[in-house]
Amino acid sequence: MTQPVSPAQQQDGPAAAPAKTPTRRPARHKLGLRLDVRNLSLLGVLAVLVLVGGITKPDQFLDSSNLQLVLTQASVIGVVTVGMTFVITSGGIDLSVGAIVALASVWATTLATQEYGFGGILFTAVVVGLACGLVNGLLIAYGGMVPFIATLAMLASARGLALQITDGKTQIVTVESVLDLGVPDSYVLGVPPLVWVFALVTVVGWLLLNRTTFGRRTVAVGGNAEAARLAGIDVRRQRLYLYLLSGLCCGIAAFLLIVLSGSGQNTNGNLYELDAIAAAIIGGTLLSGGRGTIVGSVLGVLVFTTITNIFALNNLQSDVQQIAKGAIIVAAVLVQRRTALHGEA
Repeated sequence: MTQPVSPAQQQDGPAAAPAKTPTRRPARHKLGLRLDVRNLSLLGVLAVLVLVGGITKPDQFLDSSNLQLVLTQASVIGVVTVGMTFVITSGGIDLSVGAIVALASVWATTLATQEYGFGGILFTAVVVGLACGLVNGLLIAYGGMVPFIATLAMLASARGLALQITDGKTQIVTVESVLDLGVPDSYVLGVPPLVWVFALVTVVGWLLLNRTTFGRRTVAVGGNAEAARLAGIDVRRQRLYLYLLSGLCCGIAAFLLIVLSGSGQNTNGNLYELDAIAAAIIGGTLLSGGRGTIVGSVLGVLVFTTITNIFALNNLQSDVQQIAKGAIIVAAVLVQRRTALHGEA
């Protein structure tokens, strides 16, 4: 005798067709699409700026030496921006990058350091940057300090120490092997060595953020630190590494600045923190963390450097430049907010 079949069992039988769920485009794909659009937009802005520079000052702006100067100046702040991109992606901030560059540059150009030649200057600049990054990382990751406060304290301390070392004077570099890197004879394929260093740092930074576990952990910590901790990520150690990375980039940038200027000054790196944060933000790095793009940050650096160059060639005052940069930052943050509210749907 067969048992009666219930309606529910009839629906679960072989004749029942599986319910179709609506397919959604993967979030990763949508994110990549938005970043591609942003990068293309930045390329468009850069093209417009080149056009403006070519129209206003065609003989000066389009000269090969001026274009080399733009790329060289972008290299210094660009290396700092790569490190800043990692920090912001993790949900942090580093207001001390400019002061660290200043401190590393003056410490590396003292008479005692220059006695050790090229290697002594490079080693000192990198070690000072790493030491400052280590202090920032320990205070934030293990000391529980808010990144804004910890790096603000480092900004004041590093600036003060740089002033104390120099006594307000410019320290001239006399090591020929360092100065030779800034002369045209050292250019490779018509490109200054500083630009090649910037390109190398950019490639390494892109690989580190997009193709390694370190990069995935950085994004996870920035997206949700508690969830990252529950997933087995040592959040404190990751943050320490990130500020070490930022300090390393500052040390490299300090050496590039020494090559570019042939000196060390306590005023070096002034407002680098503004430029680095602004470049990262307009490039697509989310200020609240959880998303970062090295390519976008580099394009942001090129946009700001080109703006500065055009303003200088047209004899416009520096305060106008800062107003323009501030307006760009506000616009970029508003775009990010709109994307966060409507772009995730």
